[in-house]
Amino acid sequence: IGESAAFRTLTGQLDKVTKSNGRVMLSGPAGVRKEVAARFIHTNSNRASAPFVTVSCVGMVPDRVEEMLFGRETPERGILPGLLEQASGGVVYFDEIADMPLATQSKILRVLVDQQFQRVGGNDKIRVDLRVISSTSRDLETEIAEERFRQELFHRLNVVPIAVPALEERREDIPLLANHFIDEFHTVQG
Repeated sequence: IGESAAFRTLTGQLDKVTKSNGRVMLSGPAGVRKEVAARFIHTNSNRASAPFVTVSCVGMVPDRVEEMLFGRETPERGILPGLLEQASGGVVYFDEIADMPLATQSKILRVLVDQQFQRVGGNDKIRVDLRVISSTSRDLETEIAEERFRQELFHRLNVVPIAVPALEERREDIPLLANHFIDEFHTVQG
């Protein structure tokens, strides 16, 4: 919701990437609703009827992340698909990618290159068709320089960089946003 120049620039950039499968990196301070921008891309893309799966990189536990992302195969429980398999055909959104553990970054890089992976405990290669959208509130080039983020992964994810402006950059939208939320609260909460 907005009419400011910063908002129009953002929506113009988002519109341009909706019909492609290019990887998008959304950047901006915490709280600017980068996930809303990612969902806008998904909703207006040719993948709109397919899943949109959010992977929160904040607080990822390195020893459990493989199972979460790639799934698990066991004789007792069968196949438990991971988030990447659940997103196949649609969009996987890596929220706050700078928080992803280094060991996981190399595994994600391999998936981006090969478009396939193995479930934990499995032998078969699982092919996936994913559109990847990532977000960060940190400067990834600084993270790379300090060896906390893989440069090759950055280049694979940052194909189309889009900055999501903070509210302070679009102050003229505040009355529109306030009216929107007042109307919504009035409807929802009476």
